[in-house]
Amino acid sequence: MICGALRATVCLPTYNERENVERMVRTLHALGVHVLVIDDSSPDGTGELADALAEELEGVAVLHRARKEGLGPAYLAGFRRALAEGAELILEMDCDFSHDPADVPRLIAAAQEADLVLGSRYAKGGGTRNWGFIRRFISRGGSLYAQVLLGLPVRDLTGGFKCYRRDVLEALPLDEIHSKGYAFQIETTYRALRKGFRVRELPITFVDRVEGGSKMSRTIVVEAVWKVPALRIAALRGRF
Repeated sequence: MICGALRATVCLPTYNERENVERMVRTLHALGVHVLVIDDSSPDGTGELADALAEELEGVAVLHRARKEGLGPAYLAGFRRALAEGAELILEMDCDFSHDPADVPRLIAAAQEADLVLGSRYAKGGGTRNWGFIRRFISRGGSLYAQVLLGLPVRDLTGGFKCYRRDVLEALPLDEIHSKGYAFQIETTYRALRKGFRVRELPITFVDRVEGGSKMSRTIVVEAVWKVPALRIAALRGRF
């Protein structure tokens, strides 16, 4: 299957994802998209396995980073690489199959009429599976918190399954974005909306990972708590 006429690159950040990376890369490659694995020096050999896949499969590349710095910096490095190599659509997604690769063509198709497409757990028809109460509370509560404080119509602000048109990322001041976890997803969507780009939510079902360990941490949650009002204050002061 070929995912549309525009060149699409999926940025796939990894840290200790050896159990998932080969199956995910092969699945995405079969869809006809380019894949950029961004590996933060995983000690389990994820990067080396990704290198082998890149040698075998056309349209697969690996960006090796010296250390683990968080999701935001990894994505920013991937965005810059994808833009430099001519991608017209740039996607974010998790490597652990929490995001269904079968939804990638849907996001790409929706980007024909939107500038930023969000795979949304909280849009009508979306949902989560295999989550406990605490995880649901943190995720839904975080999105509601950001939605209210920032005054946005978007229901899922913390999700990491996105498709950007290249002009969105070219318009964002990537060097000024320093968020690392949930806050990164909130900030990039907020900045895109502030610049007048069309944002659409597409319902998806998020399934908790089966292989590997969760990257959720207290630090990620705390960052989102203080970053959201900081973004609002910066906007009110006309800084973006």
